[in-house]
Amino acid sequence: PVPGRCAYFVERKKRFCKMIPAPGRRFCGEHGQQEEENDRKRIPCPLDPKHTVYEDQLQKHLKKCNSREKPKPVYFVQDINAGLKDVAEIPEKQVPLSSLSKEELENLIIKLKKASNGLELHLKEQILSHQALQEALNDPKNGESAFKHLKQQASILGNMEKLHLLGPGRCFVEFGAGRGKLSHWVDAALQNVENVQFLLVERATTRFKVDGKHKRKDSVFERLQVDIQHLCLNKVPIVEKKKLPVVGFGKHLCGAATDLALRCLVESYTTCCDGENEEPAPKRSRNDKTEVASNNSADSQSNREDCKPVVGIVIALCCHHKCDWTHYVGREFFKSVGLGPVEFNYFQRMSSWATCGMQETSSKASARQESEDQTNDIEEHEQTFSKTESGSDTLQGILTVEERKEIGCLCKLLIDHGRSEYLQQRGYKAALQYYTESAVSLENVLLTAIPSPSLISEPAT
Repeated sequence: PVPGRCAYFVERKKRFCKMIPAPGRRFCGEHGQQEEENDRKRIPCPLDPKHTVYEDQLQKHLKKCNSREKPKPVYFVQDINAGLKDVAEIPEKQVPLSSLSKEELENLIIKLKKASNGLELHLKEQILSHQALQEALNDPKNGESAFKHLKQQASILGNMEKLHLLGPGRCFVEFGAGRGKLSHWVDAALQNVENVQFLLVERATTRFKVDGKHKRKDSVFERLQVDIQHLCLNKVPIVEKKKLPVVGFGKHLCGAATDLALRCLVESYTTCCDGENEEPAPKRSRNDKTEVASNNSADSQSNREDCKPVVGIVIALCCHHKCDWTHYVGREFFKSVGLGPVEFNYFQRMSSWATCGMQETSSKASARQESEDQTNDIEEHEQTFSKTESGSDTLQGILTVEERKEIGCLCKLLIDHGRSEYLQQRGYKAALQYYTESAVSLENVLLTAIPSPSLISEPAT
C-alpha cells in the first residue's frame, strides 16, 4: 500500500484503497470496520432490537439512539383516556370466526338482531359541500382518489357549517390529523375569522405536512405528537392560556381512536377543566345559608363561563374491526341490551363484512391477484381481510354475500349507537348520518354532537 493511504486491498479493483485513514490507523473508516468486525461483537440494541450496536460502544450509543425515551410533554398523562381499568372484564382468548359452529354463529346473529331492535337502521343522508373546496373539486388535475377525498372533506365542512361550528374564537382539534389536510380546509373556510387556533393530534411522524405552510396571522397551528390515549387536552399550553371553546373533528378516525378521542373531549378535558375552577367555599354561619346558596349558584355559573365547553364534535367513523372493548365508550349500552365483551369482540370483527363484502373465496383466486395489483387504488382504510379472520370458507353455504354484508352493517350500527348513547348521557345531542355516497367511501358514516340545552344550563353528571 502507498504510505499514508488505507492498507485494505480492494479485490474487485485489484488495488489498495486510496482513502486516507485517521492518524495511527492502518485502515480507513469503512474498511477498518470490516477488518475489526471479527474481533468486535455486535449485539441488538436494548432500546430497539431492530438494529445492532458494537458491545463496547453500547453506553455511548444509548445516549444518542433515536429509540431512547424522550421527555414527555406536559399534556402527556398516562392512560388518561384509556377507559376500562378492570382487566377481569376482558376475555383472555379470542376465538376466530372461522372456528365457530353453525349453531354458535346463528346464536350470535340472533343476539345482534335482538339488540338492534328499535334502532334506526336507515340513517339520514347529510351529503353537503362547502364553498372553500369548490375550486379544488373543479380542478381537472386531481385524480379519482384525490377527488374522493375532497368530496368527503367538503361534506365534513358542510356539516360543521350547518352545526354553526365554523366561527371565530374557536380551538379546532383534529384527531388523527395525518398531513393535516382537513384542518387546512377548515382554515380556508375561516379566511375572515379572527382568534382561531388549530391543534393537530397525530402519534406518528408524518411526511409532507401541510400545516407548516399556513401563514395567515389570525390562526395558529400547533402539532401534538402524542397518542390520544395519553392526551390531557386541558394541559396543552395554548389551550390552557386562551381557554377557547373546543371543536373536535377527524376524518376516518380508526376504531378505538374514535373512542379515545370522545373520552378525551367529554371526560378528561371537561373534568380537568371543572376541577381547576373549583375552590373551597369559605366557612359561614348558619344564618348565612341563603347567601351561601346564592353565592354558590353565582360561582357555578362563573365557572362554567370561564371553562369553555366542547361546542362540537364531528368525526367520520371507520375501521370498526379495530375497536377494543377496553377503550370502547359504549360499554354501558352493550350491557343494557344483554351483551358483553365476548359478543363485542365477535361483532367488531364481523363489522368488516360490511366493507370487504366477503367476496374472496377459494374459487376466486384470479380475482384475488387482480385485487392485489390494485392495492394503490383502494380507498384508505378499506382493505381486504384474510380468509382465516373473515371465515369465508367456513361461512360459505351458511350466509350469502348480501346477508354477511347486512350483518356487518348491523354490527357497525350497533357499535356506533353505543357511542351516540354515551354522548347523550354526557349531555350532548348526538346524531349519525351518511355524509358521502358509498361509491366515494364505504366508510361513510359521520358522528356529530353538540351540547344539548341541559349541558349549557347545568353541568353534566
